[in-house]
Amino acid sequence: MSSKTDELVEQLSELTVLEMSELKEKLEEKWGVKAAAMGPAVMAVAPGAPAEEAEEATDFSITLDAIDASKKIAVIKIVREITGLGLKEAKEVVENTPKVLKESAPKAEAEEIKKKLEEAACKVTLKGV
Repeated sequence: MSSKTDELVEQLSELTVLEMSELKEKLEEKWGVKAAAMGPAVMAVAPGAPAEEAEEATDFSITLDAIDASKKIAVIKIVREITGLGLKEAKEVVENTPKVLKESAPKAEAEEIKKKLEEAACKVTLKGV
């Protein structure tokens, strides 16, 4: 590898999962392509990384614990987007918290979903699976 690619690999290794997600979106926009979903191979720990990182979960269950009643409609829309449920089913999920929204999602996706729900004044829990 050239020194330029070595330097780029080092810089990419320092990005957080959220920063990687943003990078992916920007590259998709710039190049006009859609990247495949990140799988376990992409989430592999780099050689020489600390052991704690290797044991970190790569998939998470997403639980909607509580909502702000004044934001109920917005939360229903987000739940429909996340789960693909119909309006009635999404409303039932929102009204009967805590509920698991997704059994398993990659870390980047789980954090993105959590962020959306928290912006709508929801309490969300991610649990490694």
